[in-house]
Amino acid sequence: MAENHPARPPQGATGVLVLADGSLIWGRGFGAVGSAVGEVCFNTAMTGYQEVMTDPSYAGQIINFTFPHIGNVGANPEDIEAQNPHALGLIVREDVTEPSNFRSTQHFDTWLKHNGRIGLAGVDTRALTRAIRVQGAPNGVIAHNPAGEFDILALVEQARAWPGLEGMDLAREVSALQSYKWDDGLWTLGEGYATHSANADGPHVVAIDYGLKRNILRNLVAAGARVTVVPATATFDEVMAHAPDGVFLSNGPGDPAATGEYAVPVIRQLLEISKPIFGICLGHQLLGLAVGAKTSKMHQGHRGANHPVKRSSDGRVEITSMNHGFAVEADSLPANAEPTHISLFDGSLAGLRLTDKPAFSVQYHPEASPGPQDSHYLFEQFVSALRGAT
Repeated sequence: MAENHPARPPQGATGVLVLADGSLIWGRGFGAVGSAVGEVCFNTAMTGYQEVMTDPSYAGQIINFTFPHIGNVGANPEDIEAQNPHALGLIVREDVTEPSNFRSTQHFDTWLKHNGRIGLAGVDTRALTRAIRVQGAPNGVIAHNPAGEFDILALVEQARAWPGLEGMDLAREVSALQSYKWDDGLWTLGEGYATHSANADGPHVVAIDYGLKRNILRNLVAAGARVTVVPATATFDEVMAHAPDGVFLSNGPGDPAATGEYAVPVIRQLLEISKPIFGICLGHQLLGLAVGAKTSKMHQGHRGANHPVKRSSDGRVEITSMNHGFAVEADSLPANAEPTHISLFDGSLAGLRLTDKPAFSVQYHPEASPGPQDSHYLFEQFVSALRGAT
């Protein structure tokens, strides 16, 4: 994938990305010291690196950012999608400079150190992106040692031994361990996140946490819902014990077929009683599996905040945020499932709805964070339908 270099680091190199094919990509390490193994992917977003790093859907992945200036606006405790980062590390073109944003409370390098995440700077990220586009997302190890000393043979073996995301259930690892209530709404400058205690009479949404982002919950609350979160492994009876008006299937990492072993039977039971369902990303894939469709691993995946999708109902194009390495195969949809959105990048399925049940889903992230807000209407559409049914 990259030109093989001698095992001895070039002068000034304190970090390296070691790929399973033996390729070495040297750079300047920052953040935490150590190593981590996972799938190397690329993200095209120009902003929102904290949200990206803390998105649970990135568990098991090392992110190559195509935008060269990452980290330069610092870090803060508000721009996070989970309590801790889930991406294993990141690769960037330029060194992280001192923070230059009034909202910053911490240097990005310090934030990475505190959270045990590794960074690699000084890399030709465009060349790495082109290689991933042609050859697919490789397994690799990102390593940082200020002394510039690395056991390359051991790192190559570590990359080769990692089994890859296909067949891997990661939702169980990133999900909440117990149920909880959520009432924070959307963020506004000078006020932070609004609390919507006034939603006491709103429709009750139970969100199944396969690795959900906080901004999804915020959008549900902002749309007027009362929200309860349950773990990924919650049974049908455990979900129904909360008396939901509707059920939300969250995003998350890993192979949907593996997570589906325990998630799909629950979703099928919810469909049998015609419980309204809204799914995003992994939740979309699980809904597809529940109705008999197939999922498969994509060559390079979709990750970024600038992905156009076409809405089938009226031809409108929405610019969306995406983060997925698996997809529902459109030609495997059953007769009672119809496409609602199509990716204009590669024609892959980006949304579906059932014609005989109150259930729909999208492959992209309408909550953005980071990304455009073209698709916020989906939350209002879901909650409004629940309000009309109660």
